[in-house]
Amino acid sequence: METFLIIIHFIVTVLLMVVILLQSSKGGGLAGVFGGGGAMGTVFGGRGAASFLSKLTTVLATIFLGLALLISYIDKGKSVDQNIVAEEMRKRRESSPASVLPTVPEQPGSGQTLPAAQPVPADTN
Repeated sequence: METFLIIIHFIVTVLLMVVILLQSSKGGGLAGVFGGGGAMGTVFGGRGAASFLSKLTTVLATIFLGLALLISYIDKGKSVDQNIVAEEMRKRRESSPASVLPTVPEQPGSGQTLPAAQPVPADTN
């Protein structure tokens, strides 16, 4: 059910974008690309295109909002399994190139994370 709602939500989103882009603005919008106001005017009447597109925008926006709220309400009841996330992070750490590097043991009581520097013996040649 949730997948079906997400697909419908996606379709409504694409339709909403197309309808918004088809509306003419001060610059003409994409309506000018498809023949301008002349072709739209013959189909919907003189001012019919603008009112039809604005009504369609309102309907699609209402459907978009309703579907978004419905999907979030359905998804709210599901719990996220934290073990899956932790397991995925563990797998990523093990497969990283840094996992093959040697580790430096911590010396007890020194508070250092790296071994203390050893003095280099003088060359007696």
